[in-house]
Amino acid sequence: MPTPPRQSPSPVQRRPQPSRRGARPVAPVRRKRPRWAMRAVTTLSVVVLASAGIGHAVVTSLDAKIERVDPFKDMKNRPQAGTGMNVLLVGTDGRDRISAEERRKYRLGGAPCHCTDTIMIVHISGDRERASVVSLPRDSYAEVPDGEGRAAHPIKINAAYAEGGPNLTVRTVEHMTHVKIDHYLEVDFTSFMKTVDVVGGVQICTAEPLKDSYTGLDLPAGTHRLMGGEALQYVRARHIDSGSDLGRMQRQQRFMAGLIARATSSGILLNPMRFRDVTRAVLGSVRADKGFGTGELLDLGRAMRNFSPSSSEFTTVPIRQMSYTVKGIGSTVKWDTEKAERLFRALREDQPLAALRGRTKAVPVEVAPQEIRVQVENGTQTEGLGKRVDAALAATGFRTTGRPVDATGRTVPRTVVAHDPRWDRSAKSLAAALPGSELRPVKGLGSTLKVVVGADFQRVLKVRSTDPTQGESIVVRGDEAVCS
Repeated sequence: MPTPPRQSPSPVQRRPQPSRRGARPVAPVRRKRPRWAMRAVTTLSVVVLASAGIGHAVVTSLDAKIERVDPFKDMKNRPQAGTGMNVLLVGTDGRDRISAEERRKYRLGGAPCHCTDTIMIVHISGDRERASVVSLPRDSYAEVPDGEGRAAHPIKINAAYAEGGPNLTVRTVEHMTHVKIDHYLEVDFTSFMKTVDVVGGVQICTAEPLKDSYTGLDLPAGTHRLMGGEALQYVRARHIDSGSDLGRMQRQQRFMAGLIARATSSGILLNPMRFRDVTRAVLGSVRADKGFGTGELLDLGRAMRNFSPSSSEFTTVPIRQMSYTVKGIGSTVKWDTEKAERLFRALREDQPLAALRGRTKAVPVEVAPQEIRVQVENGTQTEGLGKRVDAALAATGFRTTGRPVDATGRTVPRTVVAHDPRWDRSAKSLAAALPGSELRPVKGLGSTLKVVVGADFQRVLKVRSTDPTQGESIVVRGDEAVCS
């Protein structure tokens, strides 16, 4: 790398010389509960600092201010290292560091949980040409490996941090994914609003109005440039769609892609003053392993120089069951073991996640089947048909009751999807799995949709959500998530 120019003592700073070296993209940092994206944004800001080309001394001073942890202490029997670099990014709640006025304004009441609301694996390819980000839902059912006098036991994956800190978090993630973690970054979201403000806001687009009484978010349909406070509301909102946390994760992914696009196209990387402002916004919010130092920051910075959202991939672990109840733990998120293994194998082998697309032919739908509750009724004289349809819908991901019943009255000639008008998007997604079915609005029916199987029934089609946080490991490139 060319030697960076000396910094002049003059008040007028010299423009740094751009590197002639081939640029390599870096991992977009994102993430998580509603706050994973905030912490990812903060980590992204640290990478942005390194990429500005200001010089080794400046980055070294930043390195010196990062708090250090040792998440790999005494770890044995770890997965085999693959190609590329895997960074485990976790986010912790730090709302107590936000001013009381801002907490009131943006409805950040309550005490901080001091837990991991966000867990993501950020994979940077060996050639630094691609970044893949895989989010692990905070309520994922996990198994803590034995060690240090601790017997193996089930747990929610985010509880590993409370039980054993960064070390047990890394152990648990490696045990679940068989992906070796090379570096560990831990951030909170206190500097999220400042970071967004420093880059001049982030543009998002929404086809429908977004209104959430919990966070105070109130956006009409259209394109908006969100500054820090509104951006915080946007990524935290969880009461504006049936997807709850998972729908929110999709919005967070879009926001992250927008932030990356903004940071890499607005001159921030080559503006020393804005560089300084971003530095001030994020200092003190990052903890990292001892091996993540100046060299790694500069490597990421060089990779970031020509980074674009199109060189990034965003996805989440494929989910088999949204509400998997475990005694003593409660409701958890159960991964789809087979599909998750394909996803993590791609990381281990340094393969693009986009290669996972098209492996399973499925009808794209707006609402993930895992989010749709269904009661099946047999409207025919064919004994056991309701049970078969219930099982087929459950196999493609729908949350059936598992207790199909016989419809009363005459035989139904055509399969019907009865639904409350408020759940029309879910009804359309369910109808897509039942070719030829009729949509029938029923006011007051509630959130559980009803399928009355008719004489025309032939089969249940496999469906997949267009939401990149759902089901079939749907991978979205950064440029596909940014407003067009």
